[in-house]
Amino acid sequence: MKQPFYILFFVFAFFVGCKQESKEEKQIAKVNVTLDVARFDREIADAKPADIPVLKEKYPYLFPAQYPDSLWVEKLRDTLQISLLKEVNIAFGDFKKEEQDLRLFYQHVKYYFPEEVEPKVITVISDVNYASPVILTNKLLLLGLDNYLGADHKFYQGLQNYIAEGLSKKYLITDVANAFAKKVVPYPARDRTFLAQLVYYGKELYVKDKLIPFVTDAEKIKYSEEDLDWAFANEEPIWRNFIENQYLYSTDKDLNKRFLDPAPFSKFQLELDIESPGRLGRFLGWQIVRSFMNNNEVTLQQMLSLPAEEIFKKSNYKPQR
Repeated sequence: MKQPFYILFFVFAFFVGCKQESKEEKQIAKVNVTLDVARFDREIADAKPADIPVLKEKYPYLFPAQYPDSLWVEKLRDTLQISLLKEVNIAFGDFKKEEQDLRLFYQHVKYYFPEEVEPKVITVISDVNYASPVILTNKLLLLGLDNYLGADHKFYQGLQNYIAEGLSKKYLITDVANAFAKKVVPYPARDRTFLAQLVYYGKELYVKDKLIPFVTDAEKIKYSEEDLDWAFANEEPIWRNFIENQYLYSTDKDLNKRFLDPAPFSKFQLELDIESPGRLGRFLGWQIVRSFMNNNEVTLQQMLSLPAEEIFKKSNYKPQR
């Protein structure tokens, strides 16, 4: 029995896509990366008061000038700081897996963004500043390792579950990729529509597709596998809800709180809300950008500079039923 043409077409397209990706990954594997990782968290954990001037000279950007040495000496004796450093050492005593991921990440960065230079990587503790676990500048990448001790860790008691669930070491490279994506994805300051926000976050997630293809889609968006399955299974009714309620071109900021900002669930104001993961608007924006890239011959950099309206119209986005 002959296979229908469209089945043969999609099989052909799948193998062509895989072949192209395989070719790119072989080229990326040849990209030279020089990664300098400094374990400041280990150095400060082993430091004595007399070591503070030495550390200040070595890491001046970690010691604001307005604070006297006596403050840092006091921190060395602080029981909470000591406990934080001990727990980080237990979780990240061996940093080989994380360093391997960072090296692979920067190979992808330099392949797609050749002008980028690898920053100096410094591991620190941040007093569980989960809102900014990673700080990326042109020359430095600061990793607050105390934000990746696992959802059930004692330091995270009292945090809401949807926040604590993101404080796992498997999300470290995701947060690094997210920090980089914010550097290269232009924020739509002039376009205040909900569609512009969807596409903005969709671009960020698509950048992760290209820079960390070695992690799962669930990890890229910080969903559980069950949440991601739910999002795909309900993609069509979610999209229909957005269309029927005329959300796309709305400038109502409340839509950001309901569908884009971190939250335990999305807010359709329906019974299914409690079943849904948060940030479903970002998920849909991701699928729109993926559809655009699959249907148009443009580079990653070209796509990043395009307005949301053009990306949406040329995406031919149609969620599966």
